[in-house]
Amino acid sequence: MEGRKLTTRRLVERFKLNVLAGEEGLERVITVSEIYRPGLAIAGYFAYHPVRRIQVIGKTEMSFAQDLSPEVRRYRFSKLMHEDTPCIIIAHGVTAPDDLIREAQSHGVPLLESNITTTKLISELTNFLEMELAPRTTMHGVLVEVYGIGILLTGTSGIGKSETALELIKRGHRLVADDAVEILQTSQGELVGEAPAIIENLLEIRGLGILNVMALFGAGAIRLRKKISLVVRLEYWDSRKNYDRLGLDEAHTRVLDTDLPLVVIPVRPGRNLAVIVEVAAMHHRLKLMGYNAAQQFADRLDHVLVRQVDEAYD
Repeated sequence: MEGRKLTTRRLVERFKLNVLAGEEGLERVITVSEIYRPGLAIAGYFAYHPVRRIQVIGKTEMSFAQDLSPEVRRYRFSKLMHEDTPCIIIAHGVTAPDDLIREAQSHGVPLLESNITTTKLISELTNFLEMELAPRTTMHGVLVEVYGIGILLTGTSGIGKSETALELIKRGHRLVADDAVEILQTSQGELVGEAPAIIENLLEIRGLGILNVMALFGAGAIRLRKKISLVVRLEYWDSRKNYDRLGLDEAHTRVLDTDLPLVVIPVRPGRNLAVIVEVAAMHHRLKLMGYNAAQQFADRLDHVLVRQVDEAYD
């Protein structure tokens, strides 16, 4: 799925930028997260000028522009103005030249001003844009943090996902989202989940209704967003199905373009799902550290079988 629609106006509001010119262009849509410093363009090289990127002008670019003749400077500023350019930002509190303001106004390109240093502004803009423009999807499930591991609980409606999450919260773990989990894919291919704003901090328990987890258990019981490392699927116990008893067969499920480890837990009366999910989190951490109990058992079994075969031939 595509990322959110992001306009220049949202950028102005988020970073409290001053609008110097081109206010009519604030509804321009930002489509790429990369930032460009148009030093080469101001120097006259426009062959590969990325017009769809936000342009950030700092002290270095502006001091070079000031040394140009007025005619050359005005011409190169006018070349910066493109209908696909979301905006031009003057960083570090640098004063914008009058000819730059005039060109931005005449072309309808938003010219913005920030007092943040150029490097810090680019860093903050990049982080913000990558999150806002990342591919997104919404999944039915519950996202919890257990022992530092982001676990997405999935399964059919009414199987006990929210009740399991409630028990985990009582045991000191944290809720990220209940019922609907908004998932975004970062540029590194990681998946980060969060709750839609309307249900943030809320948990639905059949028979009790909507619970405010932060009000009941404190701020330490919730987390706004979390990287998803493991998917635990709850499904009703089926006696005809062969469930993995050793853990040698590692299953995965795909969300967006990322494969996540999958654990299937059959549900039946008497099973403490919260404890099982806790152990699944610890087991996953051990695997990340290079320890696999199932593989160790298989190696021991192979060793015993080989020894018995050798003794039979001796």
